[in-house]
Parts: sequence; C-alpha cells; structure tokens
Amino acid sequence: MKSKEIRERYLKFFEKKGHKIVPSSSLIPKNDPSVLFTTAGMQQFKKYYLNPDLADRELGTRNVTSVQKCIRTGDIDEVGDNTHLTFFEMLGNFSFGGYGRKEAIQYAYEFITKEMNLNISYVTIYEGSKNVLRDNESEKIWQSLGLKDIREEGDDVFWGPTGESGPCGPTTEIYCQNALGQDVEIWNIVFNEYFCNGSREELNKGEANLKKLPILGIDTGMGFERLVMTVQKKASIYDTDLFSNEISKEERIVSDHIKAAEYIISDGVLPSNTGAGYVLRRLIRRAVRFSKGPLVTKNEQIKEEEKKFKETLDKGLKEFEKGTDPFVLFSTYGFPIEMTIELAKEKGKMIDEQKFYEDLRKHQELSRTASVGMFKGGLAGTGEIETKYHTATHMLLAALRSVLKAEITQKGSNITAERLRFDFNWPEKLTKEQIKAVEDLINQKIQEKLPVVMLELPKDEAKKIVTTLSFDLSKYGDMVKVYKIGDFSTEFCGGPHVSNTSELGHFKIIKEEASAAGIRRIKAILG
Repeated sequence: MKSKEIRERYLKFFEKKGHKIVPSSSLIPKNDPSVLFTTAGMQQFKKYYLNPDLADRELGTRNVTSVQKCIRTGDIDEVGDNTHLTFFEMLGNFSFGGYGRKEAIQYAYEFITKEMNLNISYVTIYEGSKNVLRDNESEKIWQSLGLKDIREEGDDVFWGPTGESGPCGPTTEIYCQNALGQDVEIWNIVFNEYFCNGSREELNKGEANLKKLPILGIDTGMGFERLVMTVQKKASIYDTDLFSNEISKEERIVSDHIKAAEYIISDGVLPSNTGAGYVLRRLIRRAVRFSKGPLVTKNEQIKEEEKKFKETLDKGLKEFEKGTDPFVLFSTYGFPIEMTIELAKEKGKMIDEQKFYEDLRKHQELSRTASVGMFKGGLAGTGEIETKYHTATHMLLAALRSVLKAEITQKGSNITAERLRFDFNWPEKLTKEQIKAVEDLINQKIQEKLPVVMLELPKDEAKKIVTTLSFDLSKYGDMVKVYKIGDFSTEFCGGPHVSNTSELGHFKIIKEEASAAGIRRIKAILG
C-alpha cells in the first residue's frame, strides 16, 4: 500500500466516524510562545480542551482529525536510524468532550487491525501515582478487544502539559513490529482528564497542582512515517516510498534536514542566530557537514546558507585539526560548538563544555539560550539541572553494572533540563525487579552523601582505576580527567558534576525500552 493511500484512508476512516478533517497548521505556532515549532497535532486545538463550547462555535463539531506537519529536534542525534526524523507528519484524531476512552481505543484498534491489516504486539497503560489512579478502564477496554499483552508504565505514559501549564493526562500506547521483528511505538492515545497549574518539571517534583477537567478530551498522535514503514513491511522509515531507496545514514540525515529546512522556510522562518531561525540554521549546517556534495534543493535561502557555511566549515575544520580552543573556533571562525562536539566525539575526544559556556556567558552579543537549548545532543547545557543529570548518568552506569552483574558500557546519552536518556549494552528487557533495584541503589548512594571528586592523571595511571571503558582512549592526550563518586563510580569524563550526591534529590526511571539490536535505553528524572 502506497503512503498516499495510507494517508487518505486514515482521514476517510475518521471522517466516516463523524470527524471533521482540519488542515495542518503552520510549523510556527500562533499565540503559543511556549514552543518554537509545532511538535504535535493537538497544538492547534489546545484551547478547545479547556473550552469545548468554543469548538462548537469555531469548528462546528467537537470531533476533528488532521495530518499535521511537525518539527522535533530533541532526538536529533538519533536522526538517520530506523525510526527518527526531524520533520515528520502526525496523524491525529481529537475530541473535546465528543467521546471517551472506549471509542478512542476502539477506533484505533479497528484502524490498525482492519484498515491496515496489522497485528498489535502490545499496548501500555498508566500504572498510576499518588495523584492519579491506575488506568483500569483502558485495560478493560483492551481486554474486551482481545489484547493479552497489556503493560503498565509510569511517568512516560502520562502526557503533558506543554509549556508552563495546560491540559494533561494518562495515555495508552500501541506497539507493532517492523520488518526486523522490533516493536515500534505507532500510536499514542492521550486522555486529557486534568489541567496542570505548572510545568511538567514542577509536576514531577510535586510542586504543581492537578485539577480534574469537567470534560474528557481525546488527543491521539500516530507517526505517519512509522505507520508506512510497518504497513510496507520495511526495516526503516527511510526504506519506504517516502524516501529514496537504499540511502546511507549520512544521506538519511541530509535528506531529513533539508526536508525540514524547506518546510520551515515555507512557513516564513529565515536562518538567524536566535529562536526558530537558529534551529533552521543548525539543520542546514548539519546537512552541509554530512553531505558528500552540494545540497539537493531548489530553495535559494538554503543554497545561500550552504555557500556561507562551507567557507566557515573549511576554515573551522583546519583550526579544529590544529586543536584550537572551541570558543575561539566559535567566536573567531563562526564554528558552532555543536559541530565541534560532534567532530570531537567522532575522533574519541572530549570537549570541555563547561569552560566553553563560561566563556560564552561573557560574550554578551550572543544568545546563550539559542546556542544551548535547541539541540540536545549529549549534554544540552551546563545549567544546574543538566549538571545534576550528568552526575546521575554516572551513577546509573555504576548501578546497572552492580545489578546486572555484567560489563555494561555506555552506548549513548542525551541530557536535557527535563530528563536524562542513557543507552547501554544489554540483550533483553529489564524486569520490574531489576529496574527497582537500580533505582534503589542510586537513591541509597544519594542518601549516603558521597563526595564527587575530579582527578587529573596520566592516561596510563587512569586506566588502572577505570577498568571498564565505554569509549576508545587511544586518541586522547597524555593527561585525562577521572571523576570518582565515593567508591561507587569511577569514570573518564570532562564534567561538569555536582560536588556531592546529596544535591541530586530522588532518582526515578520513567521508561526502559529497546534502542537498537542489543542496546537498551533508559529515561529517568530527578525529583
């Protein structure tokens, strides 16, 4: 089945179920300063969840469906793998008091199993918390449909709010298998039952109030490209008819970034050093670096940005090879710190990001927010919260080694002010008992108030105390930095870290899932 037919069948299916088809909104949200880009289909409908009568007046209905174009950069390091994109389309059906859980789940089940002729591997439901009850109703609905594999999850299946406050609630997720036999999240159904007077971070810390909404709102989102991949029995979204055949990972990145840039420009954004324009500039520059030739595009803005950056890239690469300080590369040669970090990572080197951002703060003409906050590859910034999460990743690695009794190594990480993400080698899903043991051990070490100490040692001496390596040290200098967390963790690292584990608060794993063959991924928060 071709992608065009899949898209059309989705919209027609929900139109027959009494939904009005609404066009995709702009990639640049209107009257919503909480985000730079539209990241989900529900964004243009947020006001209707709080005021369903407004939907009656403005839309003439409380049930709508759309195919929304979206931009997300939070997982940019994963772009080019089998399931991640910067620009993608989100299929969604939405209801503002028009129907409830039963209809939402039944619609999804019918579309997946009958319209698309797919098998559902498993579904998730919210396990509950001190403020919100376990989602027993969704479980019973799935059971009535014959689903046997229904899995409980924690905070990761409680959606929202976006920004400083807004509607939120538990979700149920649908997983199907791709051509490699891997379970891929296809559809997420959110039940907007609450209004959160505060941000998600404040909610996780217990500092925000949840208020029950008078009417249940339905907000669903299904990744179009992932659905096409599954229906067409492909191993990757890049193997579908939405992309060219058999392209390398680098070509995948270039293709994704140029497509995203073209859509962003079409919605009125131009390359700049701040806000959405900065994200656009970073996408184009990243495409230039991964491209083996001129970018394939008819867009003149992209061509102009490509021309300017190639001059910067040539000079910057020469200076990078000389070992020029990252801030000098940035301030004198216009070489982005993200690019320096990526290049260093490829060569097995570490960048002193803390020093860079200290220098950057002194450079008043530049916007630190745009430079740090938009692209979250590894450590997104060196603020207080990111620093805590960075230390927590070291403790997580040590705890995994202790609980699993294995030579666990880090395979990737991504740290934002909201959570940490950590990839590691392990062949199977962690049990609930293993996850709890990891959490308990980390929280025990936090309670023990262990000191965090940095040692600068000759590389050969450092190898004697760091026995399990997550990366190749052969290209590092003679002197390296080692961070010790009491006797619990000893790792090579460039920092930054807290000075004592007591500063971390409470450690909580919110999701454990597959990242790739033989690689597991943990997402966790500090509260």
